[in-house]
Amino acid sequence: MARSNRERTQATRLALIDAARRLFVERGYAETATPDIVAAAGVTRGALYHHFEDKKALFRAVLEGEAAAVAADIEARAAPAASPRAALLLGAAAYFDAMAVPGRTRLLLLEAPAVLGVEALGAIDRDHAEGALRAGLAALLGGRAESGRLDALAALLSAAFDRAALAIEAGADRAAYEAAIAALLDGLVRP
Repeated sequence: MARSNRERTQATRLALIDAARRLFVERGYAETATPDIVAAAGVTRGALYHHFEDKKALFRAVLEGEAAAVAADIEARAAPAASPRAALLLGAAAYFDAMAVPGRTRLLLLEAPAVLGVEALGAIDRDHAEGALRAGLAALLGGRAESGRLDALAALLSAAFDRAALAIEAGADRAAYEAAIAALLDGLVRP
């Protein structure tokens, strides 16, 4: 049975994203050329520019896919938790597991800020995981934090997760970082 144009279009887009992800992980963004991406995807250069404005737009699509996968893993693990604290701790463990996928830490935490900038990366974060973290903190604090303070706490905790993921990937003791996250959360709810 013949595939529809829509199916072929989607298959081409996914082939480009998959090939680009592999090459960005292997070589880094700067060392990956668009001819290499189209060759790895088995498509034409015209197909690349039909789907993406440029290499940076393709990189952003790769990152959005990675961020969505991380957010889905966190949501799935944290959703059944019995308390806000448990949900945040389960979410942290899910984040560390999700970031252990080969290449993900490099893409999201090292390459992305350099290529897209902090603002664009922040927008991707807001579209995927930031809201869940903010909601979890709001539930943990039980309304004891005004919006500005809650935003700052979410940003700081998110940065702590990212630093922990980098350290864990470099060989640090994951259990120590999970215990530190628990201590940070417990410190937030002390009177």
